[in-house]
Order: sequence, then C-alpha cells, then structure tokens
Amino acid sequence: MTMQSRPDFGRVADATLSNADQVARSIGSDILSGVFAPGSKLPSEAEMLARFGVSRTVLREAFKTLTAKGLIVARTRVGTTVLDSVHWNFFDADILAWKVAQGLDVDFIRDVAAIRMAIEPAAAAAAAEQATPEDIAILRGCLSRMAEATSSASDFAHADLDFHKAVGYASGNVLMRSLAAVIETALLASFRLSSPVREAEVHEESVQGHTRIVDLIEAGDGAGAAQAMRAIITHGLDRLERASAPRKRKTTK
Repeated sequence: MTMQSRPDFGRVADATLSNADQVARSIGSDILSGVFAPGSKLPSEAEMLARFGVSRTVLREAFKTLTAKGLIVARTRVGTTVLDSVHWNFFDADILAWKVAQGLDVDFIRDVAAIRMAIEPAAAAAAAEQATPEDIAILRGCLSRMAEATSSASDFAHADLDFHKAVGYASGNVLMRSLAAVIETALLASFRLSSPVREAEVHEESVQGHTRIVDLIEAGDGAGAAQAMRAIITHGLDRLERASAPRKRKTTK
C-alpha cells in the first residue's frame, strides 16, 4: 500500500478534534470499511507517521484509543494487528459515528432494530407505571414537533429521536434511559433515512403510531404501550429496508 507523504485525516479535519482523535478516526474508518481487514497488520509506524504528518506521540495516542475500542492489538515483534469484528465495541459513540458516516447497510439497520426491539418496548411498559405528568408533556411536545415536520427529514428525525429518549427517561430505569443516548448517532441516521415526511399518508401514520404509545403510557397500559412501541419499530424498519433496497432497472422490450 502506498502511503501518502502529506497529512491525511481521511476527510476534512475537524477543528474540534485533537490530532490524535483525527488520526484515530481515519484509521478506525479504514478498519470498519475493510481497507485494513481483520487479521491484517497495520502499516509500520514510519509509514503512518509519513501519511499523517504527526509526531510519534500523537500516533501512539491514536493507537491507544483504537486499542481501547477493540479495533487493534499491538504485540512485541509482531506489530499492530486489526482484531476480528467480534471485538469491536459498536456501543462506542466514535465507532458508531464512523460506521454511520460510511452509510447504513441493511444488516446493520436490522441489528440496530433488534437492539431497539429488545429494550424499547420494555421501556414503554415501564413508563406506563413510572411516567409523571411532566414526562407526558415532554412526549406530547415531541409529537407536536413530529406532526409539524412535514417537509424536513432532519427536523422529523430529531423530534423522533427526542421522543424515544423521552420514553427511556420516563421508564425510570437508568440503563433504558441511557440506551438511546448510546446509539444516538445510529438512530438519528436511520430516522433520517426512513423519514416519512416524503409521503403525507406515511407521515400521518407515523405520528399516529407514536401518539398511540403516549396515550397508552398515560393510561397506565404497559402491555399496550409495549406492543405499540414494537409496531413503531417494525414500521420504521420496513421503511428502512425499502429505502435501502436496490432499485430495479426498467427493461426495454
């Protein structure tokens, strides 16, 4: 592999990140995309220093970051090796952000949905027991924002994300409360991709589905709220899979 002689941080440098973080992001993204495959060795330290134009201290700090995230391991007289993906911590905010930046594939979309299906219905059920009037007001505020977002996929996605975070908060369970924050980047990207604002009927259906969750939480119907949450996750996954499916080319006879 030919290493570049000028600094290369994979994309435009982010002024909010340190040099070590930028190097870690670039190498981490290369690992996630398969440029550096599991089991392969990273280029030598000299090559990496030439590529990024940073000090040895900065490069080693970046390697420490990637090691902590389960992406690489360094061994004496062996070098630095990319670990198998089973070791990668996809609950790490940086790894999720790097993955999302490369685009959401169908398998990853389904993995995110499976995690949500395991946790969010239980959070909705718990919220039916624990939610305060203030929690309900916050949820209904999110519904209003979703209903008003008829032309902006980004506005709808942020309101949708805030809704699901609010359900987790209303559950009273600190772990459920943290889940949406942990996978926030992936959720926001998936909500944008599956945004219903492009179709008025689908938009209305989504708002009504979320409204049903709040109504059942407010009524104290845990089982109903859980089922309504499962329906919303399934509805979103269906839209994501349709959006991700390759379009068939029309054939001319």
